[in-house]
Amino acid sequence: MSTPSAIRKVYEGIADRHQMFRMFDRHAQRPHRFEGDASSLYAGEWFEITEREHDYMFEILPPLWIRGSMFAMREFLTGSVTSIFYALRIDEVIRHFHGYCDLSDRGSVEDMRLAIIERETRPVRAMTRDERLEHIWSVTADAYRGYSDETAAQYLPGQRVIALYTGAGSARLKLLDDLTGDEIATKLPVQLRHLPAAAVAA
Repeated sequence: MSTPSAIRKVYEGIADRHQMFRMFDRHAQRPHRFEGDASSLYAGEWFEITEREHDYMFEILPPLWIRGSMFAMREFLTGSVTSIFYALRIDEVIRHFHGYCDLSDRGSVEDMRLAIIERETRPVRAMTRDERLEHIWSVTADAYRGYSDETAAQYLPGQRVIALYTGAGSARLKLLDDLTGDEIATKLPVQLRHLPAAAVAA
């Protein structure tokens, strides 16, 4: 199972400590978790955190390295992927972010820093379809999300599935990527449902 390692925002808003720790391993339910290299699943994911959580993570262990307003966690998640924490000045405000970078790619840390700044300096608050799907995945409890397996009617190895409920209260699983606009709106928190669609960066 593999997905592209594009740099991507996976949560809209500022994550508190509970949500931050949940998102550190958004793919814990993946099949054959302890087999193969899962680097591509995690590398490129980022989200915003509070200054308090940023400082908390800095104090847990001595960082692997500190570079200006960035530091890397000493413990690697998988392969050469580890947590990078950023304190970035955006529109004259210092904001804090967590991202997963593959340190085998020497440019990954700087590429992510630039991508976060570009994304967060857009003049209009908006979300792409992919960002909406990633937010849904991030906030859905483990009991209501998972991965397709051989029991699925149309088995697609490693594809993410999410539980949908009918008016009668019955549940069915649907591929996350196949959610319709209405289904996405239903799954999003109320305050995010009517955000305009963001342009996808080239």
